[in-house]
Amino acid sequence: AKESADWVEKHDLSSLRVIGSVGEPINDEAWHWYNDHVGKKKCPIVDTWWQTETGGIMISPLPFITPTKPTYATLPMPGIQPVLMDEKRNEITGNQVDGNLCIRFPWPGIARTIWGDHQRYKETYFTAFPGKYFTGDGALRDEVGYYRITGRVDDIIIVSGHNLGTAPIEDSINLHPAVAESAIVGYPHDIKGSALYGFVILKDTGESRDKENLKKEINNVIADTMGPIAKLDKIQFVSALPKTRSGKIMRRILRKIAEGDFSNFGDTSTLLNPEIVDEIRDEKV
Repeated sequence: AKESADWVEKHDLSSLRVIGSVGEPINDEAWHWYNDHVGKKKCPIVDTWWQTETGGIMISPLPFITPTKPTYATLPMPGIQPVLMDEKRNEITGNQVDGNLCIRFPWPGIARTIWGDHQRYKETYFTAFPGKYFTGDGALRDEVGYYRITGRVDDIIIVSGHNLGTAPIEDSINLHPAVAESAIVGYPHDIKGSALYGFVILKDTGESRDKENLKKEINNVIADTMGPIAKLDKIQFVSALPKTRSGKIMRRILRKIAEGDFSNFGDTSTLLNPEIVDEIRDEKV
């Protein structure tokens, strides 16, 4: 959504029937841009949710059957029974609720073990919510039962005693008309425990804007939607985010940059754009 539609319009897309989305949950603006300019409002967006460990798609609209909804993976595939759990390990029933996403019963494609470490397999997927497969993701269920993946539940940052999820903050930032995409991480703070560091990609319309004013405007949007506690301590404008080939943001790299630890970024072989790491590091605020 950062780019104009010019590069799309010069191609003949009349043969497209279905378009898909995988990796990070798609935000509202990207969904509409994709729908309007690539799908021409006639191709259903199959916004899938699944994991390597699940062996296949778990929640997804069926093209031309399931009505789509921006940012929602919609309904589980046949035989899949997702459940939402609270922090006390109780199932959350009803609609218009959110919680930890689990799967109630096994399915054919489920990972059976971790090679050479079955105990780790059990602890990772079946200990947090005994008897259920824990995905590690948070989700919300709307009034008709559609599911929206809200991000990893371990992407929680404790700021002055408040548990703040990165996904809602990123959603707020992306409401700003000059913002194309964002990613939030925490870094140590002497007083608050953790502070918030935002990496923000601007649209073309925002590139020429005064950056200090933009930072204030972004924080005002956050304060209006989530409250002052969620305002960012640091904002760095970047040209791109480090993403894997499947579209997932490699947040551990962003965390290390925010912390000022450039010693070892770990394995970056799966990055689609490894060159962006040095660029972000060199421009750290």
